[in-house]
Amino acid sequence: MQNAVQGYVERFINYLEAEKHASRYTVRNYINDITGNKQHGTEKGFFQFLDRHNLHFLKDVDKGTMRAYLGYLVDQHIAKVSIARKLSAIRSFYRFLVREHVIERNPLELVVSPKQEHHLPEFLTYDEINALLATPDCSTKLGQRDRAILELFYAAGMRVSELAGLDLHQISIASREIRVIGKGNKERLVIIGIPAVQALQSYLITVRPELESKNSKQAVFLNYKGARLTERWIQTKILKYARAAGISKNVHPHMLRHTFATHLLDGGADLRVVQDLLGHADLSTTQIYTHVTQNQAKRVYMASHPMAQLKDSENGHNKETSEAAKSPI
Repeated sequence: MQNAVQGYVERFINYLEAEKHASRYTVRNYINDITGNKQHGTEKGFFQFLDRHNLHFLKDVDKGTMRAYLGYLVDQHIAKVSIARKLSAIRSFYRFLVREHVIERNPLELVVSPKQEHHLPEFLTYDEINALLATPDCSTKLGQRDRAILELFYAAGMRVSELAGLDLHQISIASREIRVIGKGNKERLVIIGIPAVQALQSYLITVRPELESKNSKQAVFLNYKGARLTERWIQTKILKYARAAGISKNVHPHMLRHTFATHLLDGGADLRVVQDLLGHADLSTTQIYTHVTQNQAKRVYMASHPMAQLKDSENGHNKETSEAAKSPI
């Protein structure tokens, strides 16, 4: 199986990179879901499953095969969202094989993804985000760097891959703009506020030159060796700062993105503007953020509903009238 599939997988990788403009992280995840990753626990990759059952990926896969594989993943207690992601990767691979005329029909056409549980995105309150931003020790150079990272996450709503891959030429301090390279190599322009600009400028002027090395190239955020910070390092560091700030939530970069979007909408931003700032291709993806805090919902109601704007005396009169109307004669 390994030798037979290798050529098709390599062609699929080239297709993802050259035509779909998928990031290296997306490609890595697709291939792990399809072929499997033996470094992490039980083998859950699709081709690993086929190997155990002596099935060929071209001639033996049908709806029954997929049902058996999905049942196996459920038995392994894989989350529904992860199962749906694996199914999407496999479906994309077979769609590619149809396109290349390797097979005539996609065996996953009639396979339905498991119904997912929809949870509202978790975000930080205003007090929590302020506490997090204040945690780095800005009297140290690395503290200044970390403060700039946190400010940028909150000000721009960037994905961790976008921030880790940020290069110097993408930043314009003068116009307070950052050209972000998002999913599918799509570009978008984000504007950042004064606190983020000040933190970023301080880091770029006083800290980055001391960290810079011959390996730094254009990378904005560097480690003490002068190399580009990794996504995993950033994720770990943010959680440590959250714990130091007394935040019990499992804080990660995407939660800061959730916080960015939620606070914008709470402040009255238009949904389509938030969509553009987040780089969402579909408005329905952004609509998950239309939940608002209870206080904001109350403020909107009190400011907008005609009956909510009556004076206390009028409310009292209406209440008395209402009670009288309900009293028996």
